[in-house]
Amino acid sequence: MLNHYSLWKYIMLVLTLVVGLLYALPNLYGEDMAIQITGARGGAASESTLVQTRNILEQEHIASKSIALENGAIVARFASSYLQLRAREALTAVLGNNYVVALNLSPATPAWLSMLGAAPLKLGLDLRGGIHFLMEVDIDTALNKLQEKTIDTVCGDLHDKGIPYTTVHKIANYGNEIRFQDAATRDHGIFWLTPRHRDLVIDRYGSNALRVTLPSNLLRKARERAVQQNITVLRKRVNQLGVAEPLVQRQGSDRIVVELPGIQDMAHAKEILGATATLEFHLVNSTLDQTASINSRVLEDSEMKTVRDGQPVVLYKRVILTGDHITDSTFSTDEYNRPQVNISLDSDGGKTMSDFTKDNIGKLMATLFVEYKNSGKKDASNRFILVKQEEVINVATIQSRLGNSFRITGFNNYNEARQLSMLLRAGALIAPIQIVEECIIGPTLGLQNIAQGLRACLWGLVASILFIVVWYRQFGLIAATALIVNLVLIIGIMSLLPGATLTMQGIAGVVLTLAVAVDANVLINERIKEELRNGRTVQQAIHEGYRGAFSSIIDANVTTLITAVILYTMGTGSIKGFAVTTVIGVATSMFTAIIGTRAIVNLLYGGKRIYKLSI
Repeated sequence: MLNHYSLWKYIMLVLTLVVGLLYALPNLYGEDMAIQITGARGGAASESTLVQTRNILEQEHIASKSIALENGAIVARFASSYLQLRAREALTAVLGNNYVVALNLSPATPAWLSMLGAAPLKLGLDLRGGIHFLMEVDIDTALNKLQEKTIDTVCGDLHDKGIPYTTVHKIANYGNEIRFQDAATRDHGIFWLTPRHRDLVIDRYGSNALRVTLPSNLLRKARERAVQQNITVLRKRVNQLGVAEPLVQRQGSDRIVVELPGIQDMAHAKEILGATATLEFHLVNSTLDQTASINSRVLEDSEMKTVRDGQPVVLYKRVILTGDHITDSTFSTDEYNRPQVNISLDSDGGKTMSDFTKDNIGKLMATLFVEYKNSGKKDASNRFILVKQEEVINVATIQSRLGNSFRITGFNNYNEARQLSMLLRAGALIAPIQIVEECIIGPTLGLQNIAQGLRACLWGLVASILFIVVWYRQFGLIAATALIVNLVLIIGIMSLLPGATLTMQGIAGVVLTLAVAVDANVLINERIKEELRNGRTVQQAIHEGYRGAFSSIIDANVTTLITAVILYTMGTGSIKGFAVTTVIGVATSMFTAIIGTRAIVNLLYGGKRIYKLSI
């Protein structure tokens, strides 16, 4: 029978529409102005903190919509930005530095929709507001670390061969000078080192010294690696923060742009993104008195460090392993319910740790926590000077040969271990970064952009509906229904997809796909009118109209899809946002124009004796 759909097709259409409506519905509820309270490195949000937060807000007469402990953070919602800002000031003054009080936007989605996994559309920085950072990589520190690593390796090779040297000190251009007792020993050292370090420049200097310098190509690669690895690490950290569709990209030779949509307060973001926390493993020099004062004499190859409990400990300068070799890090508790971090190493790190611990069973090994922090002072280039801070968090006896996996303990609290685990899992920054520019894009500007974008969509939709209704009458009403359903499906799918984010460019993609959907309906209706003029019956005209227009619609939409895929593959940032909405919109427009309108037409006209169409 012509123009007849099976029952299962109607059921599929109804289910598709219901699912689309369900996942588009959260966008009607909007977002609340909220404050999120999380524990800083020294504290943790708890039920007592929740009670304290409520008391503070009550004392300051600040009304909140709700206050709850959600996923380890306290979230307080407010009716206006004025109350939100007042609450932040009051909470920050009382809670102090043990907590991070951050402004945020929290979805106002009802609980029953949240249980179904429904959430509002993720909006880009231009629509939602958020934070913009411009970061500068401290290349000098990265090259100094490479310099230290190089001389450690070279001196280790000399030690393993039994070639004695007297002093080691740094020279200009990230080089090192090693002095020997006499020229013969120096020459023996050069003979031994040269074939093992062909990537280094090893030259005689003076009567009894050699110089190890890094060639220009190696320094250039180190600079490039420092920036690229920092970009990779920042992306991982942002992903672990749960920010939807962030932007992390390079700008110039040593700068990185980071944009975080939806985040209003910089404190927590700066704490996570700017953290340079990493680990180093050193052997403890047990020949010195570990309880001596920090100002006591220290051997040249050793350094005095401080343990968490304030006691001094002497470590050998040579680093056994750094955080660069950590591939995974998880937080857990040991058999005594104390916090610990489980470490997994790459193949090179596992081999290094295995070889070292095999030869040093019974000796003490320390885990050194290393951070670079802003000193508050600036150099001649007006850049803040970073200060290296080190603290021994764990000293343990090597009881057996370690491999690719082991654990470290000695943390002050669970929250600190959890945060360090997250930072190590995301990766250690190969070089510290400085934030040279920061700004907050307020939600007011975002709301204005949203209003303008919605206005463009609305007027485009209204104009299209008026045209097709006036021109095609009842079939125009059917096409208008398909257009509205198409818009609902686009919003529902984009809300459902975890990586999809709507930007101003994305709104342009939605407007474009609405035009494409109108074009498909125009092709179908004009083909039906043509078949009627050729003397076909109503049922035949409808059937041939859809069948004849099908190939033209497919051709037009496939070419658009190919273009959108190329844009997504080759483009970045906002270009990808436009491509995503275009692909989704083209797919839904084909579905609604070909299958959706045909289902309505079949219900109204299929299997009936009709001699005239309202078209």
